[in-house]
Order: sequence, then C-alpha cells, then structure tokens
Amino acid sequence: MVEIVEGCRLPVLRKNQENEDEWPLAEILSVKEVSARKLYYVHYIDFNKRLDEWVTSDRLDMKKLQFPKKEAKTPTKNGLPGSRPSSPEREVVTTAPSRGKTLPTPQNGTARRLIPSQPGRKRKANCGGTDEDSQDSSDGIPSAPRMTGSLVSDRSHDDIVTRMKNIECIELGRHRLKPWYFSPYPQELTALPILYLCEFCLKYLKSLKCLQRHLTKCNLRHPPGNEIYRKGTISFFEIDGRKNKTYSQNLCLIAKCFLDHKTLYYDTDPFLFYVMTEYDPKGFHIVGYFSKEKESTEDYNVACILTLPPYQRRGYGKLLIEFSYELSKVEGKTGTPEKPLSDLGLLSYRSYWSQTILEILMGLKPDNGERPQITINEISEITSVKKEDVISTLQYLNLINYYKGQYILTLSEDIVDGHERAMHKRHLRIDPKCLHFTPKDWSKRGKW
Repeated sequence: MVEIVEGCRLPVLRKNQENEDEWPLAEILSVKEVSARKLYYVHYIDFNKRLDEWVTSDRLDMKKLQFPKKEAKTPTKNGLPGSRPSSPEREVVTTAPSRGKTLPTPQNGTARRLIPSQPGRKRKANCGGTDEDSQDSSDGIPSAPRMTGSLVSDRSHDDIVTRMKNIECIELGRHRLKPWYFSPYPQELTALPILYLCEFCLKYLKSLKCLQRHLTKCNLRHPPGNEIYRKGTISFFEIDGRKNKTYSQNLCLIAKCFLDHKTLYYDTDPFLFYVMTEYDPKGFHIVGYFSKEKESTEDYNVACILTLPPYQRRGYGKLLIEFSYELSKVEGKTGTPEKPLSDLGLLSYRSYWSQTILEILMGLKPDNGERPQITINEISEITSVKKEDVISTLQYLNLINYYKGQYILTLSEDIVDGHERAMHKRHLRIDPKCLHFTPKDWSKRGKW
C-alpha cells in the first residue's frame, strides 16, 4: 500500500452543484488518524479554499497519485513574491439590436493612473485573509501591500496551518455556521466540536453552559456603537475600533472565518466598523458589516465587507455596498473598495455598479430632441463611485462604442430588460432620509 503524504496530488471524489459525482485534482494538505481510520485534508486545485475538506481514503483515486516535486522558488517581481494569477475577467458580448439611448461620453479622463502606495504607520499582521480578483488585476503590475490601514494580505506569510480550516462549527444566536477558512481563535478552542459566540458582544466561549452564564451578565442587545440608520427592522451601527477594541477584534475573528485574502489586524484603532443588524423583540441581530479606514490615502470607502452566510443571497450584500456609498456621498467624496476583492465580493460590487449606473443612464431625458449626454465624471459625482470603477463597469457591460469621432454608450434590449428584471427583484434599498451621520475629520489626531 502506497503511503499518501502531504503535498501529494490525486483526483478526489466530490459532489458538484448539480449533486453529480466529479473527480477534480486535489492536493493533500494534512493527514490525521481518527479511531484507527485515516483522514486526508484536501484542497481542490483551481477551486476556492472554502471547499477544502477532510475526506476518507475511499474518495481518493490512488491510480493517478502524483508525489510532490521539489519546486523552484517562485520568481519575484520588484522584490515581491509572485502570486497565483487572478482569474480572467469574464467577457460580455451583447448582440441584441440597440434600442433607444446612445449617450456620447468624453474621451478624456478615462486613462487609468497607477498611484504609488504611500508609506505610513506599520501595524502587526496576524494571519492570512480575504477576498477577490480585482478589476485592477488586468494591469498585470503587482502592487506592494500598503503599510497604512490596509487589510490586504500579501500571502507571503501563508503556511500549512493558516491554509486549513481550524474551527469545525460556530453557534451564533439561532444560527450554526460552518467556517470556510482559517481564523486565529485561541488554539485550545479549535478542538471543540462547536465554538459558542454571544451574538451581541461576539465574545467566544467554549461551551453552552459558559454561554448561558455569560448571557446572564451581558447587557448588550445591539452592537456597542452609535445607531446611525434605521428603517423598518434594518439598522446600522457605527463602531470605533479604538473605543470598542474588544468587540472590533471579535468581529474580525468571526469575519476571518469567511474571508480569505485579508490580513487580520489586532490593532483596530485606525478602523471604523459599520454593522448591519436585523431587529426582533430579542434584540439587534448581526447580519453583516463592512470596515473602513478613518483616513484613506487612496479613496477606499471599504476595507473588509461581509454578509454572514445565513443572510447571503437575500440582497443584504448590495445593501451594505449601497450604504458605504451613501456615507461617501455625505462625506462629499468618491470611494472604492480596497482590492483585491473576493470572488463573491467582486460579483456583488459588479452587480451594484452595473445597476447603479444603468439606473442613471435609463433615467436620462433627451435634450431638445438630441440624444441625452452625460460624462464619466458626472456619473461618478452622482453615485460617488470612483471614476475607474465607472469605466471598468461600462467596459464590462460592453456599452462603450466609438461612433463618428466620439464615444457613445449603447443600451441594448438585453441590457435594458435584464436591468429592469434585476431592479424588480431588488426590494432592499437604503433611504438617505433615515441616515443620521456626521463625518469626522480624522486627520486631527485628537479625535482618535
């Protein structure tokens, strides 16, 4: 019997989304023995890490076993470790005849500029962390991780420990969550079948009895910050990472279970956290959150963003994104999420940008019988979406055409119909009248 060791590759049986058997190639990351039976922790090559799992030997195709080879060191560019290539941007081709609106757009101001990152305060990184392929990945130029409030991981500290999920299950209020990724909870808690969290203060506890005892003493029934938005059962709370350090750190720990390409910082001082909750008679239950730097040199209005799995695919992610741009509007700025985004985050942002921009374009009225006109800058000012994101979205939707010496936007039947269907399904929206938010000038350090 050939012994399977860490680093081996072979096909492993799994069910796909249609519940059909498939045998993708997988790498063995770890081997353990439980009750005299060997278990193998596998990562499916070219699949997201959240699908990694422990499998039994009967799911392994031993006939195609590949033993690990000694790899040459990854070549570096500009002294930076090479990284895995990002997935290619999907192309959209619209062949439907155009209907209605063609909008001339200015040619100038569309070129992307690469702004060098500015040096700043160093902060301790703890572990690997979040999200997606960025729109900027097509530039082909790796950018150094920023040393300000960035939560982007450079992946250079990845090791076999942080590549493996370490928490089996989390109980948060009435939900049980299966983590997708590693999160640096204390080592002694990782062997527990269930990790218990107080859903209001997010404190982690090792048993149900400890949680019940904690709940008799915990007075919180909502996140420990200022409620700056409420409409119906949805509320948003603003939490200062310096004033509510323990809560912020606990929030980062649970978020890290579901975000893979961000670094977790124990120094939460430079960040604000905006927690979205749903209210019922028992209290304000956390649905998701986003964090942002108090001061961003690169116009980032979101550092990390997460909708907890029980609330995904219900419109809450788009609501979080919409709220982040409403804050930018009040601040009088344009904003963009910190890159890279996760696969799910990129889909959410692309969808939000597309719907927001199409909403504006379809609302334009002809001017004296002429085609309506709008500039990229005007779209950016109305939406607070950064100009580069507006351009990348228009290109992604394949709307920009060059006609008789000028750029025009052509909305096809398919685009218009698809947008109308999407907006019909989008019931959750932010009402700016319900937002009570006063921006602070964080450049005055006294306010920290």
